[in-house]
Amino acid sequence: MIDDDMPTRKGFYMSDWRSDRIGSAIAGENPMVIAELDQAFVAIGDTQFLPGYCVVLTKQKGVNTLSDLPKPERMQFLADLDLAVSAIENVCKRRDDAFRRVNIEILGNIDPFLHAHIFPRFNWESELAAKPVWMHPSSEWSDPNNAVGPAHDELRAELREEIERLRD
Repeated sequence: MIDDDMPTRKGFYMSDWRSDRIGSAIAGENPMVIAELDQAFVAIGDTQFLPGYCVVLTKQKGVNTLSDLPKPERMQFLADLDLAVSAIENVCKRRDDAFRRVNIEILGNIDPFLHAHIFPRFNWESELAAKPVWMHPSSEWSDPNNAVGPAHDELRAELREEIERLRD
């Protein structure tokens, strides 16, 4: 069932783009994408309980692991990841004095495509700040108040602008 209030972009329903995040990014129909780089797309994370959480997606369909990429493309993917990390660090430092660092993870345990998670970490996480992000309660991951939406438009714009600034 399609909800008429469900956000769309170019007529692409959220459930559709989520089933093929890379294909929809390549087609310009993934609404989470905030920047396109040489070998990667930078997308804001679906949940923002850690403001600035982003995912870097490969631009190559069918690539499941980093080692699936030929060495030159692999190195460029990592350079794109590095640029995204720097942009997220800069934006998070400006926005929150409690910013601590970022965690970077390439997992692929659930989604079978190459992607890297960039999690900003903050001192206000208390004891969880020193633990893996996956230790946060599942309620934080699924809380509708943490879902990316219009309240995150300013953050998205700042991230996009910082990526563009660093790229130039």
